[in-house]
Amino acid sequence: MAAKFRLRVVSIVTLILSLLLGLVGCSSSRSRTSPPTEAPGPQRPAESSTVIPPAPIEVRSEPIFPVMLGIDVLEHEGFAVVKGKRIGLLTHAAGVNRRGESTISVLQHAPGVRLVALFAPEHGLYGTEEAGKIVADTIDRRTGLPVYSSYGRTRKPSPEMLKGIDAMVIDLQDIGVRSYTFSSAMRYTMEACFQNNVEVVVLDRPNPLGGLIVDGPPMDANLMSYVGAFRVPYIHGMTIGELARMAAATPGSLAIPESVRLRGRLIVVPMRGWRRSMRWRDTGLPFIATSPFVQDFDSVIGYAMTGLGCEIGGFSHGTGHLHPFIAYKGRTSEQLQRDLEALRLPGLAFAKTTGPDAAHKPATGVSITVTDWAAWRPTELSFHMMRLACQWSSRNPFVAAPADKIEMFNKLVGSRAWWAALSHDGARVDVQRFLADWRKRAQDYQSEARRYWLYTE
Repeated sequence: MAAKFRLRVVSIVTLILSLLLGLVGCSSSRSRTSPPTEAPGPQRPAESSTVIPPAPIEVRSEPIFPVMLGIDVLEHEGFAVVKGKRIGLLTHAAGVNRRGESTISVLQHAPGVRLVALFAPEHGLYGTEEAGKIVADTIDRRTGLPVYSSYGRTRKPSPEMLKGIDAMVIDLQDIGVRSYTFSSAMRYTMEACFQNNVEVVVLDRPNPLGGLIVDGPPMDANLMSYVGAFRVPYIHGMTIGELARMAAATPGSLAIPESVRLRGRLIVVPMRGWRRSMRWRDTGLPFIATSPFVQDFDSVIGYAMTGLGCEIGGFSHGTGHLHPFIAYKGRTSEQLQRDLEALRLPGLAFAKTTGPDAAHKPATGVSITVTDWAAWRPTELSFHMMRLACQWSSRNPFVAAPADKIEMFNKLVGSRAWWAALSHDGARVDVQRFLADWRKRAQDYQSEARRYWLYTE
């Protein structure tokens, strides 16, 4: 308690000093979305503050981070919940503390903690593997520790992998979208740990889209898979720690006997300073790429907004090399912009754009900007894109798709009712009826999910 009090006093004094000197720099971030408008690569914090005391005091100025991540809180509290334990760590390249130090390194050097094994999700431990590519077990060249793949010969750690581990620490940066598989890796790992009497410790991280926005179709029970491991709306509005709490507390949420779920041990280390109204740029934290095609916050927005709409039908996203945008073969940029603007979707603006594609050849398309975050409904555009694809095709492209593509499409969307209507009605499908129904169900879900919230609005 005394340590916390001292921390608050230092923060207040620093703030007062900053205000008096008038040296606190602040910059507003743009509302550009995916298609992203910034070059790939880790972003610098959208807002930073530098405090320069009067001479002759010399203090190295550093960014002020309003948010402490779960790993920061764990370290601040002396690693109490894992001290004296042999631990495994499920993490990836985005698993860093607020100073940019790898959670692997932090735990490897933590006093009284013995890190004995690493576990990697899709894209591998360092986020370099392609989406959907099977990742093999290996030895980490940096630490010499074994790395067990959660996206290889098994999706769930085996008893042999967990042998000798007292606690499994999970530090994964999710993006708030149901089909992004890091939350699935967490769920499957929780199941294995509960079955093998291994404690689970989840280090919480921000939902980049915030904790208030919930949107899109919920998941049909018979469509659950590794790209849909939770029965939540497509944009679920939870942190990964809150998802873990919900899974551990909800009957039937884990594919294990109820007696095993009830005796499972879960600890979530919450963040400090994060609020549900925060999007990523509000955190002051640099965005570390979570996968090869999600390099920045704009990519997160684009994944949520156009990902489903580009699965089948002819739309492509990420067309531009440096500044990705969407395109449709057979439609000019002018035609595409006109048809998208005619949808009158709240919170969005469209503009024709050009740039080199992935092969560095000239390409054209349409960029999308979020103009009103409060009005923006992330998944709405994708379902209109599906209807437009039917309208522009001589044959319904969804019915004509190969069986494996149709199966994956349904697992991603999560609604057989939508597939039935889209495949039957094509360009005449009543998109608004489905969107209205999903909004109502999303509100009902969020009312129930509040019991697992760790943070206020």
